[in-house]
Amino acid sequence: MTATEEVLTDLAEFVAIPSDSRHASPETMRAAAEWLAGRLAFVGGRVEETRGNPVVRADWTGAPGKPIVLVYGHYDVQPTGDLAEWTTPPYELTRTVVRGEDVVRGRGATDDKGPVLQVVHLVRRLLAERGTLPVNLRFLLEGEEEIGSPHLGDYVRAHATDLACDLVVSADGAMWRPSEPSISIASKGLVSLDVVVTGSATDLHSGRYGGTVANPVHALARVIASFHDADGRVAVPSFYDGAPDPTPERRAELEAIEFDEEAYRAGLGVPALAGEAGFDTLTRLWERPTLEVNGVTGGGKYSVIPHTATAHVTCRLVGEQDPGAVVAAVIAHVHAHAPAGVAVQVVDDGVRVPAYRIPPDHPAVVAGRAALADVHPGEDVLLAVIAGTLPCTALFEEVLGVKTLFFSFATADEQHHAPDEFFRVARIGAGIAAWTGLLDRLGEGS
Repeated sequence: MTATEEVLTDLAEFVAIPSDSRHASPETMRAAAEWLAGRLAFVGGRVEETRGNPVVRADWTGAPGKPIVLVYGHYDVQPTGDLAEWTTPPYELTRTVVRGEDVVRGRGATDDKGPVLQVVHLVRRLLAERGTLPVNLRFLLEGEEEIGSPHLGDYVRAHATDLACDLVVSADGAMWRPSEPSISIASKGLVSLDVVVTGSATDLHSGRYGGTVANPVHALARVIASFHDADGRVAVPSFYDGAPDPTPERRAELEAIEFDEEAYRAGLGVPALAGEAGFDTLTRLWERPTLEVNGVTGGGKYSVIPHTATAHVTCRLVGEQDPGAVVAAVIAHVHAHAPAGVAVQVVDDGVRVPAYRIPPDHPAVVAGRAALADVHPGEDVLLAVIAGTLPCTALFEEVLGVKTLFFSFATADEQHHAPDEFFRVARIGAGIAAWTGLLDRLGEGS
């Protein structure tokens, strides 16, 4: 059986475990962790407790004098969303064709179960073929990344000695696009909160009471509308503190990247692109902070004035933006724009993830680019930015004192967090080859 076939066989079992960390039972999450620990038994795979979902740990330290590399990933997945929007069952790995490419579809296939299994199978094969590894390896695979890693910090701080390493390599993340290999050298920070508007003690008949009381949905809409000005700029005072405009040098770098805005628009199926005025689409995506309303709930298709309405809000941060200061600014703005006749509350989720960056000349980035160049001869390896957030990066730098290299073979267009999530089959073999090259270079002291 080829390495790709081995990964796909395991991935089918792994995807079948519905490890949705937002909704799954503790028993289901533990089942996923135990399954993964079993696949890592050859390097001491084990399940260890946190105050939430457990982590999976493993260690191989048979290369004295060589660097210690900590492999990070996660076994939890996002909710499925509306099942009617899935072409095939989300927890059943299905091989199919998407835009002419051989793929496997299923929740977690690309985020992050497939990329994690690549590394597991690579390590097993290297040990079988060579009897050794070029570096010492530790694995830390968590079960709460999709909900902001709320318990990972306490675990890492309590086990800092056991997790000591020279570098973290993340199997999570994604390449920018399928048309060329890339390494991301930055990711955005994150905060999240709910805006809750409450009116009457209960839903009211819209005929009997309409026009006499404030409608929480209307009030919430006014608050939401106040978040941005007519030019798409976030209108929250102090929001942009710590988020400088790109330098002329950075603008020149971005302009040199081949990027077709019309193809991007068409691929997303939107009638037009939008965002902060004064910046092109790629600059907004990679370099600018955002404030987005991710969902609104309140009432329904029946004749009432709902007694409450809620908006879930997230902000993606860049540069030196202080997550706590951003939350405070949004809360102050909401209260300043609260309409009369309703009570407005902001529920802070407690998520505080700063933006992250690794220097493009960092030895790990140099080694990663060389490994990718070997697998993709003749192609430039792009230095990209992850517009999403990986909460672990700032944590590892703070507690372990090391940088994190993003080295995932997922691709940003593979429906992460959306229905019909998929993973390109060709990426499995390419990823195994590139990981081998990376570890060999790190072992040589790159």
